[in-house]
Amino acid sequence: MSDSENLRQSLKSLHVLPAIPELARDILALKVLTYEGEQELLKLIENDPSISTKVVGLANSPLFGTSRKITSVRNAVSLLGIKRVKMIALSFAMMTAMARTREGLLNVHKLWQHCLTVTMAMHTMSKYMPADACPQDDDIFLAGLLHDIGFLVLDYIDPMLSDKFHARLAAETGLSIEEVEDGVLEMSHSELGAELGSHWGLPESIVAVLRYHHTPNAVQSLAGQPLVNMVNLAEKLLPTFRVAEQVQPDITPDDWESLGIDPSHAAEIMEEVNKHAEEVAIAFA
Repeated sequence: MSDSENLRQSLKSLHVLPAIPELARDILALKVLTYEGEQELLKLIENDPSISTKVVGLANSPLFGTSRKITSVRNAVSLLGIKRVKMIALSFAMMTAMARTREGLLNVHKLWQHCLTVTMAMHTMSKYMPADACPQDDDIFLAGLLHDIGFLVLDYIDPMLSDKFHARLAAETGLSIEEVEDGVLEMSHSELGAELGSHWGLPESIVAVLRYHHTPNAVQSLAGQPLVNMVNLAEKLLPTFRVAEQVQPDITPDDWESLGIDPSHAAEIMEEVNKHAEEVAIAFA
């Protein structure tokens, strides 16, 4: 049986995928727009040293332009907002559950950096979208931060195949990620991420983002629109998690108009997105 056949066979047995982390399940259940929900979220984050450290560290990054030192989760919430902190903590909890003990060729640090940069790009785009077509901030953050979690699924299920894939990715710099996936895996990180999203009972819209962010014109992507188009466009604007690339040449006025954005704002948006990308890079240096 080939490596790719073994991978597909493994996915048929969902017990190979971890259960949704208890912390993530608890966070998803909270209604943070109530005082009680907000206090419970703060307690959950403060009781998890790894998550609280990441939230406080992110609040101190150049991304959010604070002039004072953030020293606690509660200070971070005052700067970032409770919904944003919820989604950041949720994504950290989910991604941590997929990490293997010994790090392989998948650079999890760069993957998280890429996902955060995509999220910030989506948030920038949202400010130029019509109010009635714009997703909620928490949906934007969840979709952006988790869109590439399929790479962690591969690393979790088959570490050796993951290393083989990333070795080929590093060697074949002229090929796209999709082309390398076709040659090595015969399936995509998008499929793998969607399987995990379904297994964890994530909202249908988020599962659609995981599955279709590289194929936004698929009819089935409608369940995740406009988030699918937002992730797709953000990835065209930004470096991938493996190498720095120039802005893709195939961005058209239709890409902007699909989100209700006037294409005349493209240069303005791209300038802001590039600024955020530089700030995230500094934060992760």
